[in-house]
Amino acid sequence: MLDAGALVGFERNDRRVVGLVARALHHGDVLVVPAGVVGQVWRDGARQVHLVRLLGSPVCHVVALDDTSARAAGQLCGASGTTDVIDASVVVVARQRGLRVVTSDPDDLRRLDPRLDVVAV
Repeated sequence: MLDAGALVGFERNDRRVVGLVARALHHGDVLVVPAGVVGQVWRDGARQVHLVRLLGSPVCHVVALDDTSARAAGQLCGASGTTDVIDASVVVVARQRGLRVVTSDPDDLRRLDPRLDVVAV
């Protein structure tokens, strides 16, 4: 799973993020991105060429924030004393699907779930 920091890194051609994405694709992994994360990074599709290609590719799955997941994210914020619903949605989706999260903010995500499997970039 990619969070906002990972998508920004990919768009900026950060070697670490591009390498992780390339390895995932080489192994046939599907890349998962919560829809709220897309909203955090999307500014102008005409200028975000790398991001447009990644999100539009068949190997990338954007997961909608439905009512059940939104409530779970809100509850997680309440339980952890945090307010970032998008970060909480990343944790919720990662838990639901048993995914590792590529992130530039491992501390923020671990505050929500200390056991979350994260790869810092």
